Amino acid sequence: MHVFLAGATGAIGRQVLPLLVADGHRVTALTRGASGAAAVLAAGGTPVTGDVYDAARLAHLVRAASPDAVMHQLTDLGRGNLADNARIRTVGTRNLVDAAVAAGVRRIVAQSISWVYEGGPDPAGEETPLDATAPEPRRTTVAGVAALEGAVRELPEWVVLRYGLLYGPGTWYTRDGSAADRARAGELAADDEVASFVHVADAARAAALALSWPSGATVNIVDDEPAPARAWVPVFCEAVGAPPPAVLPAGGRNGWARGADNSRARRDLGWRPEFASWRTGFLA
Repeated sequence: MHVFLAGATGAIGRQVLPLLVADGHRVTALTRGASGAAAVLAAGGTPVTGDVYDAARLAHLVRAASPDAVMHQLTDLGRGNLADNARIRTVGTRNLVDAAVAAGVRRIVAQSISWVYEGGPDPAGEETPLDATAPEPRRTTVAGVAALEGAVRELPEWVVLRYGLLYGPGTWYTRDGSAADRARAGELAADDEVASFVHVADAARAAALALSWPSGATVNIVDDEPAPARAWVPVFCEAVGAPPPAVLPAGGRNGWARGADNSRARRDLGWRPEFASWRTGFLA
């Protein structure tokens, strides 16, 4: 296939690009500058320069490329600002989808997240509603995800990947990432909040596979072990050379902090994470 990759130099994009090339796909990759273009070329892609907020330029680039599929791996996490990331999910996605529709693209694979479900006692499956009535600042994140997923479904064929918390190269959860800085500063508390993780390499492999998954699939891409912070934070601290964390008294968690279930990806689509648990993934 010919794939138009938006977000080619992000944590997942930089891993998925060589996977697509290795699978025999031709990749046109959107980048904003010379350093990104060089990275795309080195990975075997063809760079085009533009910005997802420049709708006219983006439409021209997608039309000129005339791809078979668009892959959406856009994020804006550089400043750790939830509003920035919500904006790229709403405005950036809107522009990308409009460009794809205008160019006659039939298929899109898009990055979403798995911690936006309504509260509940168990890890959430994909049928669980989004937490639309959450208070701020969570509501901004959920609204951005809802806008992204709604726009993506306008194409004839679509797959939405709801990733867990990413760890590994280029993410917050790595030895030189912001979560490691917080761990070393004693700011990661071991409490009852449950999270689901996924190694960035496993996330990228799911994106590459999703080009051939059935249309209309919304899929949790998470590892096999949702876990409370009192379990995973000490392991993460050890992995990044931080002191043991403060362990808070047991009892109570936000209802939405429940993790996610990956049964659909494993059972129906044949995706298996190489790092089945953060327990081994963090230390690796």
